[in-house]
Order: sequence, then structure tokens, then C-alpha cells
Amino acid sequence: MQSANPKTPRETHLETPQAASLEEPVFDAVLYPHRSLGPRGFRNLLVVVGFASTLLSIPFYLMGAWPVVGFFGLDVGLLYVMFKLNYRGARLREHVLLTPVRLLFSRIDPKGQQREWTFNPRWVRLQRDEHEEFGVMRLALVQRGREVEIARFLGASEKGDFADAFSRALNKARRV
Repeated sequence: MQSANPKTPRETHLETPQAASLEEPVFDAVLYPHRSLGPRGFRNLLVVVGFASTLLSIPFYLMGAWPVVGFFGLDVGLLYVMFKLNYRGARLREHVLLTPVRLLFSRIDPKGQQREWTFNPRWVRLQRDEHEEFGVMRLALVQRGREVEIARFLGASEKGDFADAFSRALNKARRV
């Protein structure tokens, strides 16, 4: 008796244990910019700076130099705006997913827009631009003339650590 929905050879191949292992991640990392000052620290900083600005502006106000008070307030306002812009940039995310059959790199910008690049692990190359004094300055995935810079926001030592771990995983994926 023949089944009503026969499987194609490709579907049969995907159900084998070997095919399932080809889709298992060899390397999976989410990269994001480090922020040393959290929201609570930011609030505390603004309170302290605002309090100090208020205290320091009182003598100027009493001397009749009241425009100086506005500049103290402007400093606090600019500090707030700059930190908010910095926190907005911290929403950047990069996801690197490596399996034996594909490398998926995706970047989510601070506005929430996502871009994806897919590479063949057997053909892709991790390009490292190093400075002898400062370490790894730039990392890029390169395949057939296509180049995508990754981990821009990491420091030189973090880029080096990431590059070492990713290179080991890439070599492992190529051996499978």
C-alpha cells in the first residue's frame, strides 16, 4: 500500500540523526555594548549633579548674576541628554549562530531594525586586523568579496577573546 503523501528524498534526509546534528549550533553568541552605569546609577548621578548645581548656583543668584543659574541647569540637562543617547546606542545587538552547514550573523540596530547575513562555514573567513600595541582593532566576516564587520563596539581584548573562541568553533564546524 502506498501512502497518500510520499516523502521526497530531501525530507527523508532531514529526518536522519546525522542531518539533525548538522543543524545543532556549534557556536551561539549574542554581543552587545557594555554599559557600566545602570539606570539606578544614572538616576543617582543626576540627583547628585542637580543638587550640587543648585547649591553652587545659589551664591551667584544672590550676587545678582542670575544668568549663571541657567548655565548650571543647562549642564544638568545636557548630561541627561548625552546619557540617554548613550543608552539608546546600548540597544545594539549582534547575534552569531554557527552550525556545520551555515553561519547566520544578525545585527539589530538601536532603532530595532534587523539585518541578517548568511555565510557558508566552509568558505567564510574571519579577518582580524591587529595592531601590535593595541591588539585586535577590527573583525570582519569575509566570503567571496562580501565583507561584514562584526563586534565594532567591543574593546580590543574582548575582540581578541571573541575572535579566538569563534575561530575554534569555525574550525570545529568545518570538521563535521
